[in-house]
Amino acid sequence: MAETFVGTWNLKESKNFDEYMKALGVGFATRQVGSMTKPTTIISVDGDAVTLKTVSTFKNTEIKFKLGEEFDETTADDRKVKSLVTLDGNKLVHVQKWDGKETSLVREVDGNSLTLTLTLGDVVCTRSYVKAD
Repeated sequence: MAETFVGTWNLKESKNFDEYMKALGVGFATRQVGSMTKPTTIISVDGDAVTLKTVSTFKNTEIKFKLGEEFDETTADDRKVKSLVTLDGNKLVHVQKWDGKETSLVREVDGNSLTLTLTLGDVVCTRSYVKAD
């Protein structure tokens, strides 16, 4: 269930994020800021609605969705995408599609750790989060 993901998650480590942002077409200045930012992700569930907030000193985003229902999303780098979030076993799989492109954001919880794997083509980025008390 999505309840496994509920909580406040603080970024502790990020691998290959600059390459992932480059693959998305994010400009140099935004990538510099993005690479230095340590966002906090807050996930909550209310009935069948999931809210995912990302909070940082650079930019805050919030999406609300129902598992298995496509929705419109404006990403932190201002892409307008069609998103679909599903639960695959113990993974929260978020797929974004735009301009004939597709990226996946897969979140997996293991105890007090959350791993976010971002994939676009052959570029893979891993971001590790730890649950706040």
